[in-house]
Amino acid sequence: MQRTILVADDEKNIRLGLQLALEDEGYKVLVASDGEEAWSTIRKVNVDLLITDLKMPKMGGNELLKKIATTYPTMPVVVLTGHGTIESAVEAMRNGAVDFMTKPLNLDRLFMLIKRAFSNLDLYDQNTQLKKELAALRKASSYNKIIGKSEPMIRLMEKVNQVADAQASVLVTGESGVGKELIGDALHTLSSRSNGPFIKVSCASFAETLLEDELFGHEKGAFSGAVSQRKGRFELADKGTLFLDEIGEISQSTQVKLLRVLQERQFERLGGEKTLEVDVRLVAATNRDLAHEVKEGRFREDLYYRLNVIHLHVPPLRERKDDIPLLMSHFLELYTERNKRSVSGFSSRAKAAMLNYDWPGNIRELGNCVESTVVLSSNSIIELEDLPSAVRNASSNERVVVPVGTTMAQAEKALILATIASCKGNKSKAADILQIARKTLHRKIQEYAIEID
Repeated sequence: MQRTILVADDEKNIRLGLQLALEDEGYKVLVASDGEEAWSTIRKVNVDLLITDLKMPKMGGNELLKKIATTYPTMPVVVLTGHGTIESAVEAMRNGAVDFMTKPLNLDRLFMLIKRAFSNLDLYDQNTQLKKELAALRKASSYNKIIGKSEPMIRLMEKVNQVADAQASVLVTGESGVGKELIGDALHTLSSRSNGPFIKVSCASFAETLLEDELFGHEKGAFSGAVSQRKGRFELADKGTLFLDEIGEISQSTQVKLLRVLQERQFERLGGEKTLEVDVRLVAATNRDLAHEVKEGRFREDLYYRLNVIHLHVPPLRERKDDIPLLMSHFLELYTERNKRSVSGFSSRAKAAMLNYDWPGNIRELGNCVESTVVLSSNSIIELEDLPSAVRNASSNERVVVPVGTTMAQAEKALILATIASCKGNKSKAADILQIARKTLHRKIQEYAIEID
């Protein structure tokens, strides 16, 4: 997308000189000889950035700035003046200018200011678009705690909706940190049991005897310290859903007792003789390969088949990278509000590194990464240098992952973005690596609206 810049200055040579210089940089340039003409142009034409003199006839730069700040608050304005005083600079910045330059102009510095202003404007636009996309996704979804628009997540959520109201047991598999517990919560929320309890147990958090007590409860005097009767999680989950996380960690003896509950819907509390019946829908989760555990004799085959009536696999984040920008936006919004910070987005280099990183800890790792950078960042934009070293180093990985179904234009854009990021923004070096002319690279950057820091 070609950006439009308006130059407002009563000196003809400055107007035309800036117009030629900026057009040579690839921008569309409009000119105005005074503040009134500039304001009229802004009201009629979509202007992305204004460069204005302070001293002009009919309407001065500061009056023009005030009008823009009221009507077009996101439009960046760079102020030029031959009367550079601290007072006028302070007033211009107070009225909304992004920066202040005195004549004669340093064009290299002006170009840098413009690029920085457009980079921040792009980030604002992208964050606004991502927020709209997140809101639309949440509104359209029957369960809005799971964020994802990638094909694997669309297929998974279709299956979740399909089986949510079934009574059969569900086995949720996937790597640590992918959000298996959220799938369990979705199954419960979307079912007719949603008014009942959703009880969660992490099986790896308890020793063998303590886990059995946790699941089935105990009678008074069942063991030393059992001073009163205690209901187990199965009883507490009656008419609802019981979510057993890390099911692959339970012992053989607990597996036998769990199998009986699944087969007969009956059990006894520890130390008790009364048989209790419960109406519970069981959802189990594991990051282990239970079929392999069965072959190795560590997990009962009959229990495996009882648990695995319906199988839902949650894909790792590296297989659903289309979801990373949405998740970044979600966590940024969450943690800026929670930690009372004013961080508005990620630089293109930081974003490229986060998209290139494989996230072995999945969504949990991504969330922790965003929270730590939000808390530790001293700027409004998270830079590559603010990211953890493991994520930062991914930016130097000369590998571009292009999913099947990507268009040629999207693939070319991804390759250009990754190459420029690996060259730390050096477009000449990036053009050499891509074996294209620098002007060709510049044209493609404009065509694909690639933001460059």
